[in-house]
Amino acid sequence: MLSWALTFFIFALVAAFLGFGGIAASAGGIAQVLFYVFVVLFVVSLLRGLAGRGDKLLK
Repeated sequence: MLSWALTFFIFALVAAFLGFGGIAASAGGIAQVLFYVFVVLFVVSLLRGLAGRGDKLLK
């Protein structure tokens, strides 16, 4: 997921450099959404991992 965000970010930079403003804005928006989705999934998996580890520490 993070690799897709990075890919769209690089695509947006190249498009902006070449003067394609609309394409750069779209790719940048997609990269931003994918990055936030990645961060949310990371935090959820981190919390689930910590919650699962708590049971093993109590036994």
